[in-house]
Amino acid sequence: MNPSDDKQPVKKVCIIVSRGSLDGVYPALIMANGARMEGIEASLFFTFFGLNALVKKTLDHLKVATVGNPAMNMAMPMLGMPMTMPFPTWMGGLPGISAFATGLMNKKMEELDIPPVGEFLELISDSGGKIFACKLAMDMFKLKQEDLSDRVDGVLTVGQFYEESAGEGTHILFT
Repeated sequence: MNPSDDKQPVKKVCIIVSRGSLDGVYPALIMANGARMEGIEASLFFTFFGLNALVKKTLDHLKVATVGNPAMNMAMPMLGMPMTMPFPTWMGGLPGISAFATGLMNKKMEELDIPPVGEFLELISDSGGKIFACKLAMDMFKLKQEDLSDRVDGVLTVGQFYEESAGEGTHILFT
């Protein structure tokens, strides 16, 4: 029996976004947008620091995490250095380094025609994707629905998110 014979087509992806840094949010936005472009249903569930990407005051001002980010070597080619050259951990804590890395990443994404967070949320919403905030995280951070992007479809409990995620062919992803 061929293992690929029993594969079910992906009909829906539900993506949990728990990190609110620029490098933590974009993978989820790109995956949700890609799903919608392929005709796959997509829902995003922003929880804990991932809410940073939904709050009107912060969504277009996300930063790259430079302190404690062991994958910063990936950015070295943007500086004309080999990827094998490690980014010194101590350097991430220097004033201005996070702003520099964020600017560099934003510039590169603009060159690649990757939209800013607010625009990405609009694209996903306009294409039929759903965007949800976690009720527990909202309560924890004392946020109200009016603090969030107008593209947010609702504030859900974890149980409600699982209900949203139910169905054959649904995959839950955690970024």
